[in-house]
Amino acid sequence: MVGEAKLIANRVTKPVSRDDLFHFIKSAISNEQQQTDPFYVLDLDAIRSLVETWFCNLPVVQPFYAVKCNPNPAFLKEMAALGTGFDCASLPEIETILSLGVSPDRIVFANTCKPESHIKYAAKVGVNLTTFDSNYELEKIKKWHPKCALLIRIKVPETSGATFKFGSKFGALPEEIVPLLKAAQEAKLQVVGVSFHIGSRAINFHAFDDAIEAAKTTFDTAAQLGLPKMHILDIGGGFTSGPKFTDAASAVIAALQKYFPGELADGHLKIIAEPGRFFANSPFTLATSVIGKRERAEVKEYWISDGISGSMNFLKYDHDEVICTPLIMKNPTCKELKTWSSTVFGPTCDAADTVLKGFELPELDVNDWLVFHNMGAYTSSRGNDFNGFKTSAIPTIAYEN
Repeated sequence: MVGEAKLIANRVTKPVSRDDLFHFIKSAISNEQQQTDPFYVLDLDAIRSLVETWFCNLPVVQPFYAVKCNPNPAFLKEMAALGTGFDCASLPEIETILSLGVSPDRIVFANTCKPESHIKYAAKVGVNLTTFDSNYELEKIKKWHPKCALLIRIKVPETSGATFKFGSKFGALPEEIVPLLKAAQEAKLQVVGVSFHIGSRAINFHAFDDAIEAAKTTFDTAAQLGLPKMHILDIGGGFTSGPKFTDAASAVIAALQKYFPGELADGHLKIIAEPGRFFANSPFTLATSVIGKRERAEVKEYWISDGISGSMNFLKYDHDEVICTPLIMKNPTCKELKTWSSTVFGPTCDAADTVLKGFELPELDVNDWLVFHNMGAYTSSRGNDFNGFKTSAIPTIAYEN
């Protein structure tokens, strides 16, 4: 696999330490006089470490990074250099990845309902693998990109306990699979495999057994209908880094060995995945300055330079634990400082722009900083420019050891 080949020659890498990260952030602030605007720090070594972790645990699965999660150019460039593929859902995402010099065969157009103009563009540039789950999509593909290889996306049992489920929007129902395969056969379109997604941020990884069993049933159904032998299995995304990933990887390997033992042994099955959060989340750190302050009784209230309308838009729907560290310019370590119940607001005039409430912080002053960790997944990509605070303008500074 391309990704494996890239990594064998690389040294073992590890993410930057918290102390080194803070030293770097403080240097960046000091080097820019009057710096108060938010900025990201991108840990390139963390990306390399995550790619190594992926191939160590899932050596038979080629990752196709989900561009929607974070399309930061420096991040995408590093992922491309490390040999991953890319899951693109639109014409602009495909354009972005091709502009990095990535070959079209490293892209899966993983959107089951695509505008016709986007399908035509994929045909023009040679992106020849996409997903579908309806007759109407087959009609569009037949008209505009008939040589495209297809993955039938199936709805799998929702047993993962995922925070975000996709079955209501994506995936053919079990009773729809045979008619769809027959329709593709009649249209002389080539269905080369199966795609599924167990949901984002799953907690029950036995769901991979259920999903891969359903995929195997679809492979067998296609063979019974006389379709050419399928050879691609797309196991979707939803992976998170840390101990949960090793558990998920073990479940995937066990299910593959259970349902596709022959295909694994002879190497005729290509297995891909569409991880986003796994790669994007931890390499990004967001530094925000304190731009305002107010005291009410025993509560300290602060305004910072980014918020819910910006990089923290994900807090509206994704209640991850926020990991926030203060950076007080006159006492960066914040050792032995009393903490206070604090509220942190974003910079806009939206009353709902509240980032933290009841959060313990030492007393901060205007021009001190709050540093937010694990800020790469669905942060800058979902932010907007409300009130003139432009998420799209937040710069990223790359860091490596």
